[in-house]
Amino acid sequence: MRFNVLQMAVAVSALILSACAGVSSTLAQDVPLRLCADPTDLPFSSDDPAKPGLYIEIGDAIGKALGRPVTHVWYRTYFGKRAVRVTMLDKQCDATIGLPASEDFMGPRVIFSKPLFNLGYAIVAPKEAPIASVEALKGKRVAVQFETEPQNIVGPRDDIEAVTVLSPDEGLKALADGRADAAFLWAPTAGWLDKSEYGGRFAVTAVDGPHLAYPAAIGYAKTSKDLRDAVDAVLPEVSKAFPALLAKYGLAPEAPTAAAADKPAVIEKAAVVVAQKTAEATPAAAPAAPSAPALAAEPAPSAPAAVQTASAEIGEKDPGKPAGDGTGEFDIAPKAPAATPERVAEGKEVFNGTCAHCHGPNAEQSVKKIDLRRLTLRYGDGAHNMFWKTVHEGRPTKGMPTWKGVFTDEQFTGIFAFLSTIQSTE
Repeated sequence: MRFNVLQMAVAVSALILSACAGVSSTLAQDVPLRLCADPTDLPFSSDDPAKPGLYIEIGDAIGKALGRPVTHVWYRTYFGKRAVRVTMLDKQCDATIGLPASEDFMGPRVIFSKPLFNLGYAIVAPKEAPIASVEALKGKRVAVQFETEPQNIVGPRDDIEAVTVLSPDEGLKALADGRADAAFLWAPTAGWLDKSEYGGRFAVTAVDGPHLAYPAAIGYAKTSKDLRDAVDAVLPEVSKAFPALLAKYGLAPEAPTAAAADKPAVIEKAAVVVAQKTAEATPAAAPAAPSAPALAAEPAPSAPAAVQTASAEIGEKDPGKPAGDGTGEFDIAPKAPAATPERVAEGKEVFNGTCAHCHGPNAEQSVKKIDLRRLTLRYGDGAHNMFWKTVHEGRPTKGMPTWKGVFTDEQFTGIFAFLSTIQSTE
């Protein structure tokens, strides 16, 4: 079947009109503004109308300023960049509020609004004894979340005792229960928890420094420049409500101070909000660097040696305490099952999704005390018991949290099966 010149001209015109209609439809006042959001991520977003969250209220204000109704596409953000790919970049929604305003975030596929405000980390302490700098944490027990910048700063220091937790919630609980003297956590979550669960009993002081704060913005697909520009035009008016909204959700900590860290932060964070959900994340979706501010990065590369030496130290034997000495619930592990190819493959996937951040991809590690290829050399027949005890109970002061409740015993068995296939003989 052939097109003549007239038919071809009509077809081309139809395509052009269709494309123009697609662009104009994203700006039409009667077309809903579709915003991607997490249904359970307070203080940022929630599908509970009574507590919608900061980003939901900002989105509603933008919709009102544009004269457009707002609808939400709910998707759990602990899936990190994947959440952006399968929602906004797949044209399921028009924009995502709370992405890091950085060209490094998903490259040219995502463009950003003008920055909304900065988000970052804070030191949380009793209100009667606020702490305004990292140096003031000397001699104290400090709750830090696993794989966050605060852990990188506090972990290597001998004058601060790190109490490692898996989430900001656990960090605030450790402080409230007296197991920590202070907490160095993701400020938005800490502020919200202090306001909603602890009656404002803590002082939440923002801390500035490398990799400790970032500008939050609205992200769009690169084809949505017209929508981006339209939203930017109304942001000056909409932003007048930001101070009240930040205070409403506990995101208005005291003014930031210098971090005064001994070493600059060494692990680059791509984003934020999601990683605070590490404890909830499914193993298939590798937990992103916890507590980053809006959608977490994909699995981070292995941490530099300076950080790894302060991280998980599976197999660092306590003097005079052999594995399985009866001091803990998990001293005696169940018998290790056979390392079948399927079990090894599953264990390797879980390991590289989470454990590799500190212990190296495929457990390739140059720092001996956290080199998991040396378990058999160090513990012989007690290697499985030591592994089992450590992953269940953790080594909080060494930067190794407990993974009990995050992974199943079957997954632990798979990880050990993988490790058993790569043990060094020298």
